[in-house]
Amino acid sequence: MNIANLDLNLLVALRALLEERNVTRAGERIGLSQPATSAALARLRRHFSDELLVRRGNRYELTPLGHALRGPAANACSVMERLFSSRAHFRPETEERDFTLLASDYAVTVFGARLAEELHRSAPGIRLHFEQMPATIVSATESVLGSVDGALMLHGVISGHPAVELFRDEWVCLVDAANAEVGEELTMDDLARSPWAVYRRPYDAPAAHQLGMLGLEPRVEVSAQSFRSLPDLVRGTRRVALVQRRLVDRPEGHAGLRVLACPFPAAPIREALWWHPVHGQDAAHIWLRRTAARIGAGLDAPHDAAVGAAEGA
Repeated sequence: MNIANLDLNLLVALRALLEERNVTRAGERIGLSQPATSAALARLRRHFSDELLVRRGNRYELTPLGHALRGPAANACSVMERLFSSRAHFRPETEERDFTLLASDYAVTVFGARLAEELHRSAPGIRLHFEQMPATIVSATESVLGSVDGALMLHGVISGHPAVELFRDEWVCLVDAANAEVGEELTMDDLARSPWAVYRRPYDAPAAHQLGMLGLEPRVEVSAQSFRSLPDLVRGTRRVALVQRRLVDRPEGHAGLRVLACPFPAAPIREALWWHPVHGQDAAHIWLRRTAARIGAGLDAPHDAAVGAAEGA
């Protein structure tokens, strides 16, 4: 279909109609009169060869196609809004802008807090919003990334989109300091015997995924969608948890716990900022990416120095 033949104003009307399910409210939302909104609905019905909205008594209901179009219409509007808000120039010290990033609590704690600190200092008009990663990040990457400014995520989850490297990390295991069933070194038998506390993100469970490839099915006793909660879920129990070293290296990260090396070759963590190509030439987004890369490099510098000192010891 040639998009040049479409009236893109209909996209705005489509989203409002599908979300409001009412011609009058949809018109008020987008600044059209009721007759104009009804005319837009008629054109949309002709285009899709479907009623989209069907009156049931004193209200409207969506047809199956209307239900199917609701999400794509909202995502398409988000992409269009971000595309046409792009600027050729950006002055962070004087301009105002909202950035929305998808991130886990781990990414916000380790990296996001430093990014927010830098924005507070050098770009006071910038507002930063962190949102939880949705389950659809894998199955609908294009639409998910198109609706936000980016995602803080490790490699191996999505591909085919631009990204800038931020920092590296490694997986370690946590056990309670008083757990006498585990010696100075953790073994695969320990992992098979012990109950687990795991991070259960909607699209993957790092512990289950990595151990499953080794033929070991962890006996999950408790799960949470928060990495920062895992130390508390291990403390005072026989449980084991797989967490990122940077998270437990924080002063409050492993009180009353032992941090042990994984007894298997855990996949390295390479965190990156991923974004939709629609942001490619936006001066504000370019500034955000460069700022993120600089902060990430600052995180890795002391990490590399510590690794080098440990290897030379």
